[in-house]
Amino acid sequence: MSDSSDFDDSEFRPRRRLTQAETKAQTHGLLLAAAARVFAQKGFAGASLEEIAELAGYTTGALYHHFANKEQLFLELLQTGWSRQNATFTEAMSKMFEDKTADPFDALSRTVVERSEPDRTREPLEGEFWQYAIRNPDTMAIFADKLREQHDGAKPIIEAAMQRDRTPPGITPEEMTTIVLVLVPGLARFRRIYPHSVPDDLLARALRRLFGTEPKPPSSHPADTHTGPRVS
Repeated sequence: MSDSSDFDDSEFRPRRRLTQAETKAQTHGLLLAAAARVFAQKGFAGASLEEIAELAGYTTGALYHHFANKEQLFLELLQTGWSRQNATFTEAMSKMFEDKTADPFDALSRTVVERSEPDRTREPLEGEFWQYAIRNPDTMAIFADKLREQHDGAKPIIEAAMQRDRTPPGITPEEMTTIVLVLVPGLARFRRIYPHSVPDDLLARALRRLFGTEPKPPSSHPADTHTGPRVS
């Protein structure tokens, strides 16, 4: 869900004198950034608020001014990271399909390749969030909300692409959006485990088939170029 870059604390470091509200927001962001690192390294059960506060450069008391307990911090990290990823992915997908000089399916394939690379923050956090959600129905509802948010952001882009490509009937824009959103992380995870089973262009080839833009194979019968009179 969350990219390691989503919790880069450099964006929260001040470059000028901050207002009280800005200072509070900065502290909040630094605590979330530190929490991402600690939860990724030690998991929800093994992480402590004291360690998170120390890594962020604050006292535990300061942390409690922002978060009531470890669960609240963990769940805000889930929602914040996922919302950022949704916004980033939707923006990136929009640029892919608006770029007239490149094939958007090739760009999505590159996303699969990039996401298949090891990430010491994103991958452990995704696992922690999922394990927590399957044990806590309320958290699973957060998953559902964030997936719907991602789906709603991507659907207009996919629908416009289907109209542009004159995709044959049979799959609705709603369904095609679901397929794309499942294939990108799914193929990335599969490639992470079995690298040679997911070629660099696999997603691009699959989407061209689904969208109906796959090049037609050459005819097995060469065209008759004879222009002279036929002899019967």
